[in-house]
Amino acid sequence: MLFDHIIDRSRTGMLLGALLAGCAVVDPSVRLQQADALAGAAGWERHTLPSGGFDLAVWSPAAAQRSATLTVYVEGDGHAWLSAGTVSPDPTPVQPVALQLALRHPDGAVAYLARPCQFQAGALPAACRSAVWTDARYSPHVIDSMNAALDQLMQRAGARRLILVGYSGGGVVAALLAARRADVVLLLTVAANLDTAAWARLQHLSPLAASLNPADYAAQLARVPQQHWVGADDRVVPPAVLASYAARFAAVARPPVTVVPGFSHACCWQAGWTTMVTPLLPSGE
Repeated sequence: MLFDHIIDRSRTGMLLGALLAGCAVVDPSVRLQQADALAGAAGWERHTLPSGGFDLAVWSPAAAQRSATLTVYVEGDGHAWLSAGTVSPDPTPVQPVALQLALRHPDGAVAYLARPCQFQAGALPAACRSAVWTDARYSPHVIDSMNAALDQLMQRAGARRLILVGYSGGGVVAALLAARRADVVLLLTVAANLDTAAWARLQHLSPLAASLNPADYAAQLARVPQQHWVGADDRVVPPAVLASYAARFAAVARPPVTVVPGFSHACCWQAGWTTMVTPLLPSGE
């Protein structure tokens, strides 16, 4: 189970209990080993990109990739909270859903990009203050770091066009990146809280005062082809959050949002991902 949410100290235990049910806390080093094993089984390898004061973890196929188009998957917020009043000491996700999706990408040059302070070998560096995975998780500093990492990945692949795929809070990051870049040809998100203000109000959570909100960049995002999916049974990011995001666009530019029956926040995107994404990719990708 992924902790892609902010929990207000004054919030009742109902939502927290649902999110924590069945989730064992796994040591961050074990989470890193598990991700390495998962990626390695598919012939992917991990490397580190120094970017904007952070060392970002990246997994990509071991074989060299050169392509005009690169697809980058962005991880969710990860294990941000231990309990309603206790911030996690390490945001590495227990279940890296975006990595699982990336490993099912059908074809073309692809990479998986973790968020700042996730999947760090050893103790977290000084730059990894808890605000990076709580109130400031979508701050300008974080987005600048992710954007610089994309530049490096694009250069390595020799790519001119970029497809961004974000899971949960990674969808927020992907949207904010798409709003500022001119090379994004497609934005795809899964279970993403794309209107963070509406999300916080709906869930009675503390506002993300130090973060940016993709819904505020509807004018910039209107030029980017998009597709967003959300589970009908998602209690972390309910469909109403995506409806609020789409409503910020003019009617002629409103991005499509698909509500998937029977799906929740983490289930069951991985199983059908290749079938879902293949029709949306540019021909030959």
